[in-house]
Order: sequence, then structure tokens, then C-alpha cells
Amino acid sequence: GETQAQELQRVLAGGLDDLARKLCARVGRESAEIVEAVLVGNTCMHHLVLGLPVAQLGLAPYVPALADSYDLKARELGLCFVPGANVHFLPNIAGFVGADHVAMLLATRMHEAREITVGLDIGTNTEISLAVGGPALSAAEGRLLSCSCASGPAFEGAHIHDGMRAAPGAVEWVRLVDGRVEYQTIDSAPPVGICGSGVLDSVAELRRVGVLEANGAMKPGSHPRVRGEGARSEFLLVPAGERGAPRDLVITRKDVNEIQLAKGAIRAGIEVLLSEAGLEAEQIERVVVAGAFGTYLDIGSALAVGMFPPLARERFVQVGNGAGMGAKLALVSRRCRAVTEEIASRVEYVELTTHPRFVEVYMNALMLP
Repeated sequence: GETQAQELQRVLAGGLDDLARKLCARVGRESAEIVEAVLVGNTCMHHLVLGLPVAQLGLAPYVPALADSYDLKARELGLCFVPGANVHFLPNIAGFVGADHVAMLLATRMHEAREITVGLDIGTNTEISLAVGGPALSAAEGRLLSCSCASGPAFEGAHIHDGMRAAPGAVEWVRLVDGRVEYQTIDSAPPVGICGSGVLDSVAELRRVGVLEANGAMKPGSHPRVRGEGARSEFLLVPAGERGAPRDLVITRKDVNEIQLAKGAIRAGIEVLLSEAGLEAEQIERVVVAGAFGTYLDIGSALAVGMFPPLARERFVQVGNGAGMGAKLALVSRRCRAVTEEIASRVEYVELTTHPRFVEVYMNALMLP
């Protein structure tokens, strides 16, 4: 309702104010000195900050109330910057493809790509873009297609039996060597949970050594650490007491299924965009992976579970916080702000939920190679 939306807007403004103060303190300044700011985020957060309606974002055809770039005074948002300070919002593309993805496209210069490039910003919702250029085309003549897929929060450690966010003590890297489980935790702290990259590694390794079937089921007796059967089966990753672990940490059959759903959605999104452009996966020349999870993702594990088409490792580049980089560019360059308008207007948005091939492609993408 309207009251809840106003409360969310107030909380968001307070959070932004707090972040601005902390950021300025790192360079010995105060947020009251800020004269210009750029904000990017998903379409829902964008609307909540601006006090715009969000109900329509959850209903087909998922149309944003405001897609164009927008400027207003910081004081109108409740931000304690310089009196008269300006806040610039980059444009949105669609209900589930927001200004954060536009900023990532700007930072990675995908809109100028002359090679066939896929760009992903991996999170609970993963935004995917396909740039179709080529040496015979100018950048402006190339196509730029985008979609959003509900990859879910598994990569952030949610909906996972022993999952957690990427924090000290999270198992972040896993390998099975001669039957032994080798792993690393963040900050080498005692293992207390498994973050997204650790879960992905685990599924990739369990499939590689034959513990998992193509459908994600665990084979009874395939490894001494497999416990239980069927839907209740699990793999003991870290026994209680090992390296100070407070309890057993396991990968369950349901955890495997969560990864299948997440990676299947991403792979299906890529395949649908390729289909729309009349391309085959092997024609992809570069894959740009962004987002918090994309920073720590092991590309080898992602390829092993079929999240991405089977391409050579050197075609992948991980860029970290692409949205943040794009926001910085737009903060200091009016030309970059104009470019984001061009990007948003050029994008051909593909709605996966109504695409005739999505369900078929998605079902195939759930399987483990």
C-alpha cells in the first residue's frame, strides 16, 4: 500500500544517506559537500526511491512507470547533500531490466561491440544482453537484445541447506581430489556455511566424479560421504569439528536442484536471445560476466554445470561491479549520460515468460552435462 511504500522510501533514503556519509569519511570529506550524485539499481528499487508505483512491475507486461533518465534535487529524496544538489537517475529498459544493467552496458562498452558478445549481471534476477556487431557493421548498426531471468537467490547462498552470504567462514572453493574433499573458506576462517561459489563448485565437482546423475540425483554408494537416498540424499562436505566447523556442512539433493533451476534459467535466457538473433552458441566471441556473484564465480564450474554454452575459457571476462563502474562514468561525464539514453533506446527487450521457445529451452537447460 501507499503507507508501506512511503516507509520503504524513507528507509532507502536513510540508507543512501548513511552510505554517502561513510563513503565521504573515507576521503576525509562530508556528505553535506556532495553537489551531484548518480543512482542506478533495478527498476523496482528505482521506483521505490522515487516514490513511483510498483504494483504494475509484478503484472504482465511489467511496464515501468518511468523509463527515461530523470533528475531531481537531493532534498526531494530526503538526502542531506549540498542545498540544491542534483541526483541523476539513469534510464530503465523494462520492468526487470533496470538502470543498473544500462550502467553495466555503458561500462563494458557492449553497445560498441563489433564482436558477438554476451553480457550478464548475475544476481537473484540475472540480466542478460546480446550484442550483435561484426566488422562490416558500425556499432550503431548492430543489434542489442536484452532479457531478464529469475535465476533465484541460490548463488547468494539463499534456499541452500547450509548456505550463507559471502562472509568470513563461508566455503567458497571446493575440489574433489582422489576421493578427498579440498576446500577454502573466506579469510581462512572456521567453516560455518557455504556461499554461492562454494555450492556451484560442489555441484560441478560432484557431477565430474560421478556422484550426480544428469538429472541431479545422487547415486547411492558413489562416494563414502553420500548419505541417505532419493530426495533425502546429501553429501557431507565438511564434518563437524573439521577446522573448527561447529556442525556438519552438507550439499543436499534440494541444493543441487536449486543450482539446476538457477543455472537453467541463465542458460535458457542466453539461448533465447541467440535464437532471436538467428545465431548459434559457438558464434559467441566474448562473454562479459558482472555482478557481485559474477566476480567470484569460477567460470570452469559454471561451464561444467552448463550455465554457459561450452565455449573456450579465454572468451570469458569477469568485470566485477559493472553497474558501479557505469554509474561513476555517468557521474563525471554528460556524454556518458547521453550514451545511456542511446543504449536504452536501442535495446530490443525480450520477455522470456511469453517467449514460445522458453519453456522447452529451459527444461533442457536444467540437466547437468
